[in-house]
Amino acid sequence: MTAQAEGKVNVESYTFDQETCREELGDMIVLHDYPLSIVDHAGFGRFVHALQPLFKLHTRNTIRKDIIGRHDKEKMKAIEYMTMLQSRVAVTTDMWTADNQKKGYMAVTGHFVDESWKLRSILMGFIYVPAPHTGDVIAEELHEILMQWNLDEKLLTVTVDNCTSNDKAVDLMISKIGKSKLLLQGTMLHMRCCAHILNLIVKDGLDVMKSAIHNIRESVAYWTATPKRVEKFEEMAKYKKVKITKKLRLDCKTRWNSVFVMLEIALPYRAVFERAKIVDKQYESLPTSDEWDFAAMVVHRLSLFYEITTLFSGTYYVTANVFFPKICEIKMRIRQWATSTDLCIQEMSNNMVDKFDKYWTDIQGLMGIATLLDPRYKKHMLVACFAMLHGIASTSYECIEKVDSVVADLHRLIEEYELDGDEYQQQEECSLSEKPAPAIMSFFHDIVAQQKPAAARLQGEIEHYLSDDLVPYTEKFNVLDW
Repeated sequence: MTAQAEGKVNVESYTFDQETCREELGDMIVLHDYPLSIVDHAGFGRFVHALQPLFKLHTRNTIRKDIIGRHDKEKMKAIEYMTMLQSRVAVTTDMWTADNQKKGYMAVTGHFVDESWKLRSILMGFIYVPAPHTGDVIAEELHEILMQWNLDEKLLTVTVDNCTSNDKAVDLMISKIGKSKLLLQGTMLHMRCCAHILNLIVKDGLDVMKSAIHNIRESVAYWTATPKRVEKFEEMAKYKKVKITKKLRLDCKTRWNSVFVMLEIALPYRAVFERAKIVDKQYESLPTSDEWDFAAMVVHRLSLFYEITTLFSGTYYVTANVFFPKICEIKMRIRQWATSTDLCIQEMSNNMVDKFDKYWTDIQGLMGIATLLDPRYKKHMLVACFAMLHGIASTSYECIEKVDSVVADLHRLIEEYELDGDEYQQQEECSLSEKPAPAIMSFFHDIVAQQKPAAARLQGEIEHYLSDDLVPYTEKFNVLDW
């Protein structure tokens, strides 16, 4: 490679590979969500020719086939990897209807801890599911995907939204797979989506301010409808000396956290909206003074819910170990609202408590176990949470019994995980005379280890772990790194 004029390089020894470049083009289109028609764009063609005149651009149909072929190839690699995986896999699945097509789709994602103790996730399926979306249909589609990925005997949990069809689907999954292949006979298979329950709780609470939300939503929709209105709103903000720090954002009615964001952004612009009512006679949805005040009060109270929803929705870190403490924090906060002098806040508190108790009176076993396995919490956090959640003394028999029940579940889980470990594999016979002198201690430790089943050794380790001091509390803590 020799330099010639400025910006030009003479490449003397270079091997051009058409297939590699073609594959990279397909990867680029997928990575950046470019349209397949990009290969037909004249400007893109000239750019590619300038980079490498030898590269032959193919049609969009050929590129489409390339991408599908690459997907199938990578999927097979992923299936082979998951087949060899030693750990169990937690599955999350959700269904929704596409607005433009009015068709139902299902996404299935697997979550697991790999051999390096890193949290991994993999999209196992994204499929069209014909209506009606009954429990039988959902169970059939989910089971088919698990069989395709060879995970039917490695399933840990199935996390779904809270609807009766999903309840039935999980029950059918237990029958299809068989209780013997599931942890603790499938008693811990069904997990309810925490973020979805939070959504239901807050939506019930927000019912008391429907009018305020409606008017603020209509106001945001009006002033973001056209570029001209956006500019006019910004001009009025300058007139009122209100700094535009965030653009107005319309919410998604089915997601409470988007309602929260819409309200939080709109509230600082109250004076601008009031000015807008004077300037624009067509603007008719200005919230009343009481509605603005109540919205501000509610947003302040719901900030904790927004933070916890964001935490529960994390994908790059484990969330199960913080579940129990966080929902107890929510219950405490809702109880405090019941003492408010504002009747609407009291009503909001009552609505939210009813929904909370419907889903979270009894904490699911695995979530309690996850709390135990956080070295910052262990049994101490379980005691505090059960006492607060049920309004009982931390030293009461009921509280101690609930904590002991979770500890017993942990022991049962350990026994089941180590069931195969107790079936010792036949080791090659090796006499002492054949072993070099430095290896005698290793041979000795192997013999000692065989005298005590693996499950029993681990049970002892668990008791030792639970009796150790707590790790000093830090907010940012990755339990997998401990």
